[in-house]
Amino acid sequence: MKYVFAFFIGLMLISCDNMEEVDTSESPKENLKDNFTITGKIKNGQNMTFYLEGQAKNGMIEVAKATSDGTGKFQIKGNIPGYGIYSLRMGETTEKVIPLTLVPNDNVNIEASSATFKTPTVSGTNWSELMTEYMKIYHEFDEQNTLLKLNPENLSKEEVNAKYKELSGTVDEFVYSRIDADPSNPFNVILVPSALPKQGFNDWPIDNLMRLKRVEQSLLDQFPGSKYVENLGYQIYQIEQEYNKHQTYNSGTLAAPDIEMANPNGELMRLSDLRGQYVLVDFWASWCGPCRRENPNVVRLYNKYKNKGFTIFSVSLDEDPEAWKTAISRDKLSWPNHVSDLKRWDSPVIQQYGFTGIPFTVLLNKEGNFIAVNLRGEALEQKLKELFEN
Repeated sequence: MKYVFAFFIGLMLISCDNMEEVDTSESPKENLKDNFTITGKIKNGQNMTFYLEGQAKNGMIEVAKATSDGTGKFQIKGNIPGYGIYSLRMGETTEKVIPLTLVPNDNVNIEASSATFKTPTVSGTNWSELMTEYMKIYHEFDEQNTLLKLNPENLSKEEVNAKYKELSGTVDEFVYSRIDADPSNPFNVILVPSALPKQGFNDWPIDNLMRLKRVEQSLLDQFPGSKYVENLGYQIYQIEQEYNKHQTYNSGTLAAPDIEMANPNGELMRLSDLRGQYVLVDFWASWCGPCRRENPNVVRLYNKYKNKGFTIFSVSLDEDPEAWKTAISRDKLSWPNHVSDLKRWDSPVIQQYGFTGIPFTVLLNKEGNFIAVNLRGEALEQKLKELFEN
């Protein structure tokens, strides 16, 4: 379930000081009135300990736990501060975990087997039916995707990508239909990742932004004042801002700010001098692992299209000139346009281009206007193919 939890761990950590978190004070737990109950029966799950965990400032912490009897039955009771995503873990492994969107006063019943803990049958709440359906659909996708990664059929890269798109599309269609039918379902926060942009905004349907906003508003109506839902809303706001920026950057009418910096020999170079070519402005650094891992792909695409009117303008956020020069040589960055002011994160170019992490790229047309932003890997290759091979 790593895919399911990845977004929400980020959601919970984005503004921890504002989170509606599990109580970690030293007050005796018996002073808090129980406001949820989880009962269950797990086939072949006898004498197992089940942990309910929640997010706190220092990571996941235990809310309550119980041990199953000789028939696999267990009951967990405890107190939660409010609506949120909690994790039910079976045993000491981190592999057998399911998400629960608990609401105060929920009485949840779970039936599953020890072997298939990730596909439980859940009942007792207004979100349990949706959870049961989704967990089965997602588990099937997860198994098929794992098999696809092993690729026993030796499919080509294009065939693997097409098959993955088909598999994930099944999950997405389920999610969209359920959100549209009932945006107020508390379990929708688990469905949200399917509506998020997965590889930038190029193929992202704007309808998904409306879906995300409907979920946010419906949850705010049910749980007013929830810091958890407010954080969800903040991330949706950020997505909308990035989408609007993407639209602007892809318009082909907005001119990129000029960049004037020294190359490794101390000579000034200007981005505007490259007008008349398509230019990938690549912000990177010798100390940036993801940048260095992306460099072979950038080199390959440069060599493929350099004779068709394409070049690269590399802007380094280094501060050590020798490390910068060494990385250029080792990574075989053979294009001539390398610049840096050696100010690392104090470089004014960061504010000019509005990025907060590297690698970061912008693609400019022959007039020096933005036509794409933050393309890497396959997305960059596809865009260049559109420009030079169609």
